[in-house]
Amino acid sequence: MAEELLVEIVTPEEMVFSDTVEMVTIPGGDGEFGVLYGHAPVLSTVKIGELNITKGNRKTYYAVGKGYAEVTAKKVTLLLEKVVKASQIDKERARRELSEAEADLSRMTKEDVGFQEVSERLSMAEAKLKAADKA
Repeated sequence: MAEELLVEIVTPEEMVFSDTVEMVTIPGGDGEFGVLYGHAPVLSTVKIGELNITKGNRKTYYAVGKGYAEVTAKKVTLLLEKVVKASQIDKERARRELSEAEADLSRMTKEDVGFQEVSERLSMAEAKLKAADKA
């Protein structure tokens, strides 16, 4: 059996995931990157997007908020604001969140207070819908 990578996903509220896996693909601040056992050490920001974990030739998808990733040869620790497993995403609710964020943004300029927060809501709704389509 191949060496397995320990992945831990943590939010301020809870430990969301802790298990050995074959690979994790992370939406890094500088672009998506995959991590296998033996990866070089890396510290990276994580942007809002889709994360996936491969174990036993099966992928599990998550919509994730901003955060940080610490990668070592044997372990990946993800400290994230928000994590939603694709199979637990309510698509209708995510579509409403997307529509509401789009409507809010249409009434704002980049200089408006709250613009960044609304942009992040929009990105998270898009990530939820993308991940849910793969569940």
